[in-house]
Amino acid sequence: MDAPSIKVDNDPESNNNALVEQFKQAVLVRSDHIHNGYFDTPKSNIVRGVDFNIAMGTNAVSHGELLDKIVSSYSNVGFQATNFGRAVEVVNKMISWKPDVQMIQDENENGGTKCTIFLGYTSNLVSSGLRENIRFLAQHSLIDVIVSTAGGVEEDLIKCLAPTYLGDFRMDGAALRKNGLNRIGNLLVPNDNYCRFEEWLLPILDTMLNEQNSENIMWSPSKIIARLGKEIDNEDSICYWAWKNNIPIYCPAITDGSLGDMLFFHSIKSPGLVIDIMDDIRGVNKSAMRAKCTGSIILGGGLVKHHISNANLMRNGADFAVYINTAQEFDGSDAGASPDEAVSW
Repeated sequence: MDAPSIKVDNDPESNNNALVEQFKQAVLVRSDHIHNGYFDTPKSNIVRGVDFNIAMGTNAVSHGELLDKIVSSYSNVGFQATNFGRAVEVVNKMISWKPDVQMIQDENENGGTKCTIFLGYTSNLVSSGLRENIRFLAQHSLIDVIVSTAGGVEEDLIKCLAPTYLGDFRMDGAALRKNGLNRIGNLLVPNDNYCRFEEWLLPILDTMLNEQNSENIMWSPSKIIARLGKEIDNEDSICYWAWKNNIPIYCPAITDGSLGDMLFFHSIKSPGLVIDIMDDIRGVNKSAMRAKCTGSIILGGGLVKHHISNANLMRNGADFAVYINTAQEFDGSDAGASPDEAVSW
């Protein structure tokens, strides 16, 4: 918009009034009508936070109803709360999706009658208390396919053997190392936890090697994780519920963590265990290809994000997608890539 020109005459009072009017024109430009103008913005998009008086209501409500009211109001809060609210709306569409009549009648379709939901998450989420949220999803079969990192698997299992503690982001690394403590952000994991993990895991690997040799069982990362979920036999575990409910956990980088260390130690002591990664790439890709509808919920970036997106590429993309991470798009990283960039692939 061009700035208004300021005209000055010889009458001081007239000149001041003219200046004020011209400044008003420059500063207080009239707004278009947001509700009825070209913005075409509905009144429901007015910025507004949670009104707990309304959320609670005049009658007592259940915790679930209260949570639903609070979360549904996030779309109007602004900033990232609005994006979170939109993410909730997309996830609800995944949950409520139903095939149309043609899909049901098509004899060639065998992808089920619900949206196949892929959940990807990085290890730090399992190190934190968000592990319990993910465990709830697996326990109640609210997701169908999981992709995680080695840390996302081992941290879940290790927490069944010994706890993780709160620390501080500013704790000295050298001092912690001297005292046998590992820092994950502001969380602390004692070395003893990994020792317990080794004592628990190595005998299971011995058994798996014997089954490979005696029963010709070929182990893939997802089959190993399912076996560990069965063996941990702990209802606090994501892996346990995934095994219990037949939800595959794919981990293409299973050697990148403490699990890899244990596999390395075992290979020296008792060489011969073979892990077939090809079996898993077939499994995760076919999960997408056979589905009538797919949704991706990807918490974090890197490997889990690409692995899920690439599997859905086999069916020309997912129908729904939610990405939650702190990465930026400008560096060209996979973690920072927007859903629209993924569409281009």
